[in-house]
Amino acid sequence: MESAIIAVFVIGYLAITLEHNLKIDKLIPALAMMAICWAFIAFGIEDFQTWFDSGAHDLVDGFKDLPLEGHHGEPSKMGWMEETLLHHLGKTAEILVFLLGAMTIVEIIDYFNGFSTIKGFIKTKSRKRVLWIFAFLAFILSAIIDNLTATIVLISILQKIIGDRNIRIWYAGLIIIAANAGGAWSPIGDVTTTMLWIGNKVSTGKLLAYLFIPSLLCMLVPTLIASFLKPFQGDLPQEEESTEDQKTHRFGPTMLYLGLSAIIFVPIFKVVTHLPPYVGMMLSLAVVAIFAEIYSNSKFSMASVGADEGHYVQDTAPGHHSPVHHSLSKIELPSILFFLGILMAVAALESLGLLFGFADWLKTATPQLGTEMHSGGVSDLVVMLLGVGSAVIDNVPLVAASLGMFTEPLDHELWHFIAFAAGTGGSMLIIGSAAGVVAMGMEKIDFFWYLKKISWLAFVGFVVGSAAFMVMRTLF
Repeated sequence: MESAIIAVFVIGYLAITLEHNLKIDKLIPALAMMAICWAFIAFGIEDFQTWFDSGAHDLVDGFKDLPLEGHHGEPSKMGWMEETLLHHLGKTAEILVFLLGAMTIVEIIDYFNGFSTIKGFIKTKSRKRVLWIFAFLAFILSAIIDNLTATIVLISILQKIIGDRNIRIWYAGLIIIAANAGGAWSPIGDVTTTMLWIGNKVSTGKLLAYLFIPSLLCMLVPTLIASFLKPFQGDLPQEEESTEDQKTHRFGPTMLYLGLSAIIFVPIFKVVTHLPPYVGMMLSLAVVAIFAEIYSNSKFSMASVGADEGHYVQDTAPGHHSPVHHSLSKIELPSILFFLGILMAVAALESLGLLFGFADWLKTATPQLGTEMHSGGVSDLVVMLLGVGSAVIDNVPLVAASLGMFTEPLDHELWHFIAFAAGTGGSMLIIGSAAGVVAMGMEKIDFFWYLKKISWLAFVGFVVGSAAFMVMRTLF
């Protein structure tokens, strides 16, 4: 039965990676894989010899001798399966609720056209200067609103500044690298880093201390090299601004700063209260929503007197009177369902002890590269290969697998290196990260164009950043 579960996982994984070839949204194989894996576990639970206790991070003693069903609360195989399934569902729900809150805040900012404030900062026409502006914006914004959302926002702004798509896709490629680098050093900057943070593997302070400089170099070096390439020489052509682009809302800048501040508040809330991050995110969402509703009422009252003054006009379609309801309707739910499926599918492999055994094999079979992370521990080569692997397949299951494979304590350097490698390694292929996939969709970027023009820049940044991390960890 274990072989069948592994086969289902591998087939589902291939379907996810070949999403664009199969023309099937990746959430479908992810959900199917999750359900079938757990169904096979339920059918074969009586014959399994080992079970992994996720809470204790160790195998359950004497699992093979337990009865199928226990009486009066006695330990049993069915009892362990139900308890483990509920445990993983709870941990996965923490991540998903957190992401839902963050996505809603971002959509509320966009509802008030708050991101147009960022566009107003860009005054230059120099291609090189615009490149550096967008690189730093991607690096900083991705750390605050996550790399996926930062990429969507910046490419949307880019489309209003640069009309020539052949020029624009070069900028999009560097935005992907910068956004993934920026997401790696922030607990809310990337789904994988958020998973490690919520899973109590990394803390905000240590994450910043370990990864800020490696992530910065991962962005700076490719951007510096790219600034000497032909597409970034000279000035951009003058673009006429449409009437739609000129529309603003008087509360746009306020909602931008309020929303970003609310998201930044979440790690502070966790440190002060020791509550899970999703609780702080819900509080932040509530505060932002209150101001959104107040400002939305102001928008209605001004609709008749300010329509010809260039104010952003409220969509008065049924159901869209509330900015919160409108923002919730625009959330990317397929991504949420995909994360649910893939995390719970990996949890199935973890529960059988397969990942635990694989981790032990890695520690003994893989040659050490450079400085060992700890005596008998995981080599740098393993983690760097994980980073390269995240470019080929989705980094979410790779990090989810590492959570079940390794048992190192909070803020061990292994977890920080995994956060960096998984977060930035995905830039090496356009399908290797959520930021790359969304950029590919928005700009119709060809896979092989990115492989030829951008991948080598991402690889250089990844190697430089990894080397910087190896130096940084000796200081802590």
